[in-house]
Amino acid sequence: MAKSIPGETKAQWRFGADTKIETNQRRYIRIGVALGSSNGGPAAHLRAIIEAAMSAQKSILSAFAWDHRYRVSGVEDVLTPALVVYPEFIASNIGRTLALLGGDADRWRVHSKTAKLGHTLRMLVERGVRNFKCATTLELLVACQRGAADVLLAYPSIGANARRARKIADQFPEVRISVLAENDEQVRQWRGSRVGIFLDINPGMNRTGIEQTHGGKVLTLARAVNDAGLEFRGLHYYDGQYGGLDERERTVAAHRGYDSLLKLSAEIERSGVPVREVITAGSPTLPCSLTYEAFRSRVFVHRVSPGTIVYCDATILAQLPSEYGYRPAVLVLTRVVSRPRSGIVTCDAGHKAVSADAGVPTCVVMGHSELTPLSPSEEHLPMALQEGAAGPQVGEALYLLPRHVCPTVNNFDCALLVRDGQIESVEKVSARGHEAPLLRSLDSATSHERRETAGTH
Repeated sequence: MAKSIPGETKAQWRFGADTKIETNQRRYIRIGVALGSSNGGPAAHLRAIIEAAMSAQKSILSAFAWDHRYRVSGVEDVLTPALVVYPEFIASNIGRTLALLGGDADRWRVHSKTAKLGHTLRMLVERGVRNFKCATTLELLVACQRGAADVLLAYPSIGANARRARKIADQFPEVRISVLAENDEQVRQWRGSRVGIFLDINPGMNRTGIEQTHGGKVLTLARAVNDAGLEFRGLHYYDGQYGGLDERERTVAAHRGYDSLLKLSAEIERSGVPVREVITAGSPTLPCSLTYEAFRSRVFVHRVSPGTIVYCDATILAQLPSEYGYRPAVLVLTRVVSRPRSGIVTCDAGHKAVSADAGVPTCVVMGHSELTPLSPSEEHLPMALQEGAAGPQVGEALYLLPRHVCPTVNNFDCALLVRDGQIESVEKVSARGHEAPLLRSLDSATSHERRETAGTH
């Protein structure tokens, strides 16, 4: 049984000795099932409680109809769980985004935390998307290797991480590389480097950045960037806290924040420091940035930075307008491994495969609305079966649409590239995880690569 979270109130329901469901104020669901029990249990009551708890959760799709284009031929030879990537749907999602941006690929600074695969980054570059942002030095390295022209390391790098970013910038002088800063120390550590500086503004997400109401601090730091001999690139503003609001409320809240952001930008300009670029919007607030007219009449370049829309997941498909036409481009292929009791079906896609960071349910079972994923363990995903439904049998393949695709992709070393139902290749998830933790080992690897490259000429 999962441990409760300290400081949270919760309600509990018990049905016999074998089932307990907890919900708490953070809107997680904790569901434990004692698989050894012979008691059939009140499946209908279980289902009702699950649905009631889900209705209070952050919006996700409750079902996704089966589409034959996702079927994988030769599945009997596939080790599960497996990450499946569909390039035709990736291409469609890229095309849909570019259409929303009026065909201007330069307006999109795509976050590579989702894409992760070198193959996907190349697809973006081939469609003219050359501006990226990332969160790790490995993502920075892979983006530079795959043809990016301009990359923002959108994470507060400190110490050895900052030194590593400087080395990557020196290794790829043809790539314009920038970083975030929110205090004097973070600015000073980049003295003498070729990286540009974006000031990170906190729009109320309270994760990183300078509070947008602290205009004086922002002005002082913008001047400090110039005084340090560094290039002040502009402002980074990730308003990811609005994803749980409905579209109208989300737009009102985001636009209110953009009003403050533009006032801040104008103050910096009046101080004599040019603001060349303003970055807003992850995937949930993409529509909000697109409908904010004032971004179009400014002297700075405005770019949006969604990444999830490249692959899409059960959350973002519920949050974005259906007329945008996005489709899932990544699924997890799994198999039923057990039917331990009446009303429960278990597959081999626990939280080491499908990320549980966004809560339970962790996914939607494509084409199986009778199945509700419960709380996973490391390698097991039990699912509640609707009363009266036959459900899938042991050995049957299922296709899971993750609730949060970004960390799900990060769970896998490799992915199956499937086109027209056929497995075309096995692709490495190039930017998965982090680089080796010792700088000197990375320096040795870089020197070795340079010697090998020199020897081929």
